[in-house]
Amino acid sequence: MVSPPPPPPGATGGPPPADSVIGNAGFSLLAQLLTSVFTAGLTLFLARYLGADRYGIFALAVSISALVILPVDFGIAASTGRFLADRRGDLVMVRALLADALALKLVLSIPACLVLAALAGPIASAFDTPGLVWPLRGVAIAVLGQSVLLLYQGTFAAMGLLRLQFRVQAVESAVETGASVVFVVLGAGAGGAAFGRGAGYLVGAVFAVAVTTRVLGRDVLPRRLGGGERMRMISAYAWPLFLVNGAFTLFEQIDILLIGAIESAGSAGLFQAPLRLATFLHYPGLAVANAVAPRMVGDDPATARRRLQAALRGLILLDTAFVPPLLVWAEPITRLTLGREYAGSAPVLRTLTPFVFLLGLAPLVSLAVSYVGQARRRVPVAIATVAINAAIDAVLIPRMGIIGAAVGTDVAFAVYVAAHVLICRREFGIDLRPLGLTSVRAGLAGAAMAGVLVLAGIRDLTAREWIVGGTAGLAAYAAVLAVTREVGADDIRAVRASLRRRRSGAAP
Repeated sequence: MVSPPPPPPGATGGPPPADSVIGNAGFSLLAQLLTSVFTAGLTLFLARYLGADRYGIFALAVSISALVILPVDFGIAASTGRFLADRRGDLVMVRALLADALALKLVLSIPACLVLAALAGPIASAFDTPGLVWPLRGVAIAVLGQSVLLLYQGTFAAMGLLRLQFRVQAVESAVETGASVVFVVLGAGAGGAAFGRGAGYLVGAVFAVAVTTRVLGRDVLPRRLGGGERMRMISAYAWPLFLVNGAFTLFEQIDILLIGAIESAGSAGLFQAPLRLATFLHYPGLAVANAVAPRMVGDDPATARRRLQAALRGLILLDTAFVPPLLVWAEPITRLTLGREYAGSAPVLRTLTPFVFLLGLAPLVSLAVSYVGQARRRVPVAIATVAINAAIDAVLIPRMGIIGAAVGTDVAFAVYVAAHVLICRREFGIDLRPLGLTSVRAGLAGAAMAGVLVLAGIRDLTAREWIVGGTAGLAAYAAVLAVTREVGADDIRAVRASLRRRRSGAAP
């Protein structure tokens, strides 16, 4: 395991104490939900106000910037978070790590921003879209801000101070939405939307730096832009994280690319739409991961193992409750959220239920591995995941259409999560037998919930059927968990104790 160099002689002091796990999970979830609300509202406004053509130009610019941000970040944010979590009790080391990480970020981000802005003309010509020039220059600013913001989002998670991330996320989302609306209404078109995005990320980054400086001191700001043992250490661990992130980005896109090539763009849309729905179900698992994974370093092995085991159990119980509605109510869910023209997405949503279930577990097991310095073990797993998905897609899409792509996603992601669980078992000594028993009991509860949902209806549901069926289904799920003694009085007491610690400011 790679460890940071020792602090200078005589260095003393400590950063603010971390918040409780429950408090951090709650703030992480709130930050994601807040961002989703702002993003959804801004997307609807831009799509309607700009029209299909100009909104398409803006979307293309954002997609290009997303490709740029991956090499610009280079895994530095996650790498820095890993070392911060390892030495979060040493204020001098925390400040030094952050200063060097920000210097690395600026060295990579500023040139990338300038190059993207300078190449806006040639890129627009390559796409035969002259109107793409100024949107690309706007998102070039966003690349700079987003890259820096990623560093501090990882910092707040590693330090157990996700309440600060919520504040920063609120400022960034509000500024981006407000600036975009103002610029577009004033007639700036797609370029105005892009510069609004750039303004949001840049202001969010500056605010994150200001908040961090206020909490940890001015020494978190870099005094130089190159060299140093800590920079080399961060860069060395960033490399495998960059490979993992790159492979996972390809995994997220490979289905769409192959469907578009083998089937059609319309089929790709029918596949992608239910995947977007799954994003919202990913938030609880990501919130728990942001709160728990950084605690895997620094705490004693027994405490780390207990936390991870409890978090996995809780996520299994939560994620299993998502499965019955997706299986039974796939058609009414797609009609309600996407519209009747997306009826072909319902079978995809139903087929993707294993992926949705695993999507809640994946952030916890993958981040836990990264935080303890084992990111290199993730690289072959990530590459194998992409290869398996692509191979299954190539075989099944010509025979089964977009359902074949959903099967490929399920199988590949199951391999990804299972491999990370096995790594966690080796690193932390978690016991898979009680987790297996929890899965069986949760499966029985899910079957009971599915039966209730079937009785409520499976196609066109009235408002009453949605409410009554959903409430009764959840009641059946909880009842079976209680009868099988998977959830009992001890769990209720543990939750109450955690809430009391949260109110008192203690960090369990």
